[in-house]
Amino acid sequence: MTGRIRVLGGALVVSTLLLVGCGDEGADTIRLYTSVTEGTVTAVVDLFEEETGVEVDVFRAPTGEVAARIAAEQREGGIQADVLWLTDPLTMQQYASDGILQEWDPAGAEFVPSEYSTTTFWGTRILSMVMVQRDDLVVPLRSWDDLTSRDYRNMIAIPDPGFAGSALAVLGYFASTPEYGFDYVRRLADNGLVVVNAPGEVVTGVAEGRFSAGITLAFSARNAVEKGSPIEIVWPESGAVAVYSPIAVVSGASDAARRFLEHVLTEEAQQAIAATGWQPIRSDVAWDEGGTQVSVDWAVLLDQRQDVLDTFRAILDDS
Repeated sequence: MTGRIRVLGGALVVSTLLLVGCGDEGADTIRLYTSVTEGTVTAVVDLFEEETGVEVDVFRAPTGEVAARIAAEQREGGIQADVLWLTDPLTMQQYASDGILQEWDPAGAEFVPSEYSTTTFWGTRILSMVMVQRDDLVVPLRSWDDLTSRDYRNMIAIPDPGFAGSALAVLGYFASTPEYGFDYVRRLADNGLVVVNAPGEVVTGVAEGRFSAGITLAFSARNAVEKGSPIEIVWPESGAVAVYSPIAVVSGASDAARRFLEHVLTEEAQQAIAATGWQPIRSDVAWDEGGTQVSVDWAVLLDQRQDVLDTFRAILDDS
């Protein structure tokens, strides 16, 4: 069988729910909710279906749409997903706090670094937040501090941390790191920082010359470079901000759902993730991009999320 990546809605959801429900130990179909890129999901799902004969019914959408579906299902009696594979650790942490994720010890979890592992969800890949610049920039970037230089006044773009989880991770890193803090964010704002919705918009804006540089996902910038875009990826000297993509099994889901999670952590699936352009979570799977990475204290950021966003918006309003 092969994975079918599609948005489920209306009557299609109803018919699917008649076929399979969470917690059916004999189920030969599982339901996956994910915000991971389509090519990656397809590659991993196809491998699983071929090896196990278990069909994976996929709902793939941006993080906000996945969260909205889950919230609606919670109001209506319970989440219909068996597995959640997300790009936002903060959202997954909230689901863990709400008690909707299974606590267990999957095979392969030993390959996940401790900072990307809990008792209910585990990292599957790493998203690196880096800088991107025009390839003809007269004064090239080297460090995060360079973004506050007057050479780039009104020409620096970042994704909206209220919209993109990866951007919130960067903001959380700056806010909690002594050498940066909110003073650094104020310097960015005073330098005419431009906020766009998503990381991809930063890449497009730099390529089109609307911005000189910005902060974005290495994945997005690399894809643009490979297509001939006039941009360059700059790995900050102090390290790119690492964001991990977590996976979890919903409480009451079947053995097949747990098998899928374990499959995602296998060497074979991790190689498929790497082949689709993402850094695998396992260090024993080849990956040669980038340099030093820094991480975020996700538990602290979850607790302070609203305060961090409110402070950021207040800084922008005052600039």
